[in-house]
Amino acid sequence: MLVHIPALLTTDQLTHFRQRLDAADAPWVDGRVTAGHQGIHVKQNQQIAEASPLGIELGNIVVAALERNPLFISAALPNRIYPPMFNRYQGGMHFGNHVDGSIRLLPGTADKIRTDLSATLFLTPPSSYDGGELLIEDNYGTQTVKLPAGDMLLYPASSLHRVNPVTRGTRLACFFWVQSMVRDDGQRTMLFDLDNAIQQLTATNADETSRIRLTGCYHNLLRMWSEI
Repeated sequence: MLVHIPALLTTDQLTHFRQRLDAADAPWVDGRVTAGHQGIHVKQNQQIAEASPLGIELGNIVVAALERNPLFISAALPNRIYPPMFNRYQGGMHFGNHVDGSIRLLPGTADKIRTDLSATLFLTPPSSYDGGELLIEDNYGTQTVKLPAGDMLLYPASSLHRVNPVTRGTRLACFFWVQSMVRDDGQRTMLFDLDNAIQQLTATNADETSRIRLTGCYHNLLRMWSEI
């Protein structure tokens, strides 16, 4: 399931993010520092150092926005969120075909997170750079994604995906992973569809008894499938 989450960040937040990330003292490092065995051979980009105060500051803003976003909550059913990171592509940089690692160690701890979902939050307007499309292979073929600044895509971390070379301008993005309460993508998709249907029925003031029964079905399925 691919879910487009529009306007996760406000215009003011985007301006703040770009100013901080474009500053001369922004701590950019080689993106391969966090790549696994597969990714290190195909990854050509830069990242803000994970332990840097700037990365932590901006990442906390993203997490706060996620916690307030009902579409993200409904689609991801988040249990844990890996601290958001930030990357930069320019001058032909790209990231070849890869699948994200299944388990990641949380920075500075001995805790591990299972990467059920990957997320890319676009920070620069698509008209400001050429290339840089995110390509994701799913059951319906290859999906090409290049979203407006402030919009985010949520997709299964098990997907084969890549980022095309950026041939003009600079592509800034935030990326992270989510461990869901429901690890199976098919089950999450059914719960997401059911939640959307209940919300639409509520908005149209449909039969209350039926809505209560459907809501009960949703929570009973979540109770059955969740791992917390």
